[in-house]
Amino acid sequence: MKLRSAGLLLLLLSGLQADGQEKEVRAMVGSDVELSCIHTEEKSFDLNELYVYWQITDTSSKPETVTYYLPGNSSVGHHNNRYKDRAQMSLDSMKQGNFSLHLYNITPQDEQKYYCLVFRKFTEQILNVEVMLHVAANYSMPVVSAPTAAAQDEELTFTCTSKDGYPRPNVYWINRTDNSLLDEALQNSTVSLNARGLYDVVSVLRIRRTPHVNVGCCIENVLLHQNLTVSSQKGGEPIPGPTGSNPETPGDAEAGRSRTVVAAIALLLTVVVAAAAGWWCRSRCPRRPRRGYAGAEAARPELGLPDHV
Repeated sequence: MKLRSAGLLLLLLSGLQADGQEKEVRAMVGSDVELSCIHTEEKSFDLNELYVYWQITDTSSKPETVTYYLPGNSSVGHHNNRYKDRAQMSLDSMKQGNFSLHLYNITPQDEQKYYCLVFRKFTEQILNVEVMLHVAANYSMPVVSAPTAAAQDEELTFTCTSKDGYPRPNVYWINRTDNSLLDEALQNSTVSLNARGLYDVVSVLRIRRTPHVNVGCCIENVLLHQNLTVSSQKGGEPIPGPTGSNPETPGDAEAGRSRTVVAAIALLLTVVVAAAAGWWCRSRCPRRPRRGYAGAEAARPELGLPDHV
C-alpha cells in the first residue's frame, strides 16, 4: 500500500511535465477503442522493473487512476470501479513496449483526457503520453410536427424532436423556399441528458403565418460532421415530393388516364382510315408521269464554269 501511495504521489508531480506526445481518438458509444501508448526505442522490457499507470483528471483537477501495473503483479489492477472489467492492458504487449489501454463498451462519461505514465525502477520515466478521447453517438432522425392552426391564427408553431445523440447538438430552423436560416430568436430549444447520458433535444419554432409555409429542422452533430434535416409544411397542405410537384388527387389521376386512352384510340383510327384511303386512290386513280423530279440531286446546286472570251 505504501509503495502504491508513493507511486501515486510521484505521478502527481510528474504529470506537470508532459513530453509533448498528445493524441486524439474518436469512438462511438457502445464500441471498443484502443488508446495508444507505445515505446519505440526499446523492444524488450522486464515487467519486474515497470510501473505503469493510466490516469484521468477528476472534477477537482486531481489525477485519478483508471488502471495500473506494479512490479510482481500477475494482472492489471483498477482503482476506479467504473472502469472495472472495461479497462485492460496486455502483459505480453507490455513486455514489447506496448502499454496501450483497451476500453470496452464506451459511454459518454469516458470522454476524457487520459495520461499514460510508465516508469522503470520507480525513478526513470520512460513514457508520458496524453490521449484525448472524443465520444460520439448518432442522433435519431428529427421528427417535425406541423401545426393544424385555424385560418384566422396569425402565428404558426412547429416542434422538432431528436434523441440519443452525443455530443450536444446544434439546432437550426431553415426556410425551405430558399434554404436560408431562420432567426434564432424565433426558436426555443431545450437540450437535456437522458438516463443513458445521451442528449435529447426539443426545439419549438414560432413564425408568422405566410402562404405556402415550408420549414425544415436541422440537427447538427459537429464531431461526426453530420446534419440531419427534415422538412414540413403547415397542416392541411401536401408535402412536396422529390421533384417539388404536388401529388395528384385520385380523381384527377383517373380522369387523366381516361383522356390518354381515348386520345390513343382516336389516333389509331385516323392512321387506319388514312392508309385505306391511300390504297383506294392508288388502285382507282390514273397515274401521271412525274416530270423534272431529280430526287436528292435537285437540292444540289451545280457549279457553273467561267466564260472564256
